[in-house]
Amino acid sequence: MTALAVKVAPKASRNALTGWLGETLKVAVTAPPEHGKANAAVETLLADALGLPRAAVSVAAGHTSKLKRVEVAGLDAAALRSRIDAAIAGAAPRRR
Repeated sequence: MTALAVKVAPKASRNALTGWLGETLKVAVTAPPEHGKANAAVETLLADALGLPRAAVSVAAGHTSKLKRVEVAGLDAAALRSRIDAAIAGAAPRRR
């Protein structure tokens, strides 16, 4: 398992990996922060972005906080960072 620090912005206009704040990944989800909906949305968003099954990503700490520790199975820290950077770059709007 590889741990990842995540700062979540719930009730956003869209689901997205928005960038890095030092070593903390910033994530926006449309789900509200109630009854675990935002946590589930974070897990699903990260799993999709990383190309992993949903079960490989779980919120391990910070269930009721904007700052969370997410554990990712199947990737080492370098591969995790690389895939996140690629997902962020792919989601960025292209300028002409």
